[in-house]
Amino acid sequence: MIYREAARKLRVLGCVESAQKGSGSHRKWHNTAARRSTALPDWGGRDLKIGTLRGAVKQLGLDWNDFTNA
Repeated sequence: MIYREAARKLRVLGCVESAQKGSGSHRKWHNTAARRSTALPDWGGRDLKIGTLRGAVKQLGLDWNDFTNA
């Protein structure tokens, strides 16, 4: 799954992306309901590793099944 698809799913689940400050390939995401945050790499058209994506979803306090179904 590429970053764009993951970002769309996170938005559907109520997470918000922080404004990017400076350069870099990682973007910060916040789950305001659970008061949790994490960084997610934006590699353009390259697929994110499944372990990286699962870890970010877990850090945000979201359920993996909810994420995949969003």
